[in-house]
Amino acid sequence: MRSSNPVFSRRGFSRDNGYAGFNAAPQAGGPAANPYAGGNPYAQPADPYAQPTNPYAQGAPPVAPPQTDRMTMDDVVMRTGMTLGTVVIGAVFGWIALSDNLGLAVGAGLIAMVLGLVQAFKRKASPPLILAYAAFEGLFLGGLSGAINAQLEGAPMQAVLGTLAVFAGVLIAYRTRLIRVNRRFYRYVMAAAIGFVLLTAVNLLFMAFGGGDGLGFRSGGLGILFGVVGVILGACFLALDFKQVEDGVAYGAPREESWLAAFGLTLTLVWIYLELLRLISILRGD
Repeated sequence: MRSSNPVFSRRGFSRDNGYAGFNAAPQAGGPAANPYAGGNPYAQPADPYAQPTNPYAQGAPPVAPPQTDRMTMDDVVMRTGMTLGTVVIGAVFGWIALSDNLGLAVGAGLIAMVLGLVQAFKRKASPPLILAYAAFEGLFLGGLSGAINAQLEGAPMQAVLGTLAVFAGVLIAYRTRLIRVNRRFYRYVMAAAIGFVLLTAVNLLFMAFGGGDGLGFRSGGLGILFGVVGVILGACFLALDFKQVEDGVAYGAPREESWLAAFGLTLTLVWIYLELLRLISILRGD
């Protein structure tokens, strides 16, 4: 499983067969084939607990004990709680110490971005690296949120509540299958995200070299539209995150993959919070 950051490439639990479950051919009369099968060291038999009819019969093959070091939903919840908790602690410190010095807050954000990129391109999860990313990301969010709160009191709390509402809404929609994550969904979301990121980069270049608000994606009516699109994209990436977690648990991913699931969920929630914070700032600043 790879990172869930909307900026990074999103590869699922199957490293060789594309996004989790999307490229796996369905078995006749059954569910989609396990994406871990076919040379994947984590592949599991159809029934890992199956026993021979008579294990003591002469010539019966030895039976391996069932694998227990597999990712569970509890693992994902616990690691996500640890990662988000680190973000919150960093945000509290950043709010207190960096609200009046946005330069340091932006520096913490750049460090978090570098750490996130390093983890995104690693083949294995590194818990210290993920927690370090969460700490610096929290410092950035806290400093930025404190500075915005000084001008627009209550805006950060509104963004937090909005983020929780988006998370709950997407989770309910996913669990009730109102949102169906398949290959087509994945392709549409990735195409939209690439376009969104490219427009953001172009806007930043115009802001850096031309001054002002660049192409106008950060203020006014166009900024509101751009913010709404950003929140919708974040919600779509949450659905992809839920699909990755569901497939990882179902296909017996190793327990360490729960750290990557937590990392991806944290990245997506940070994305949604920042887009909501910007959107609220535009709406309340007009």
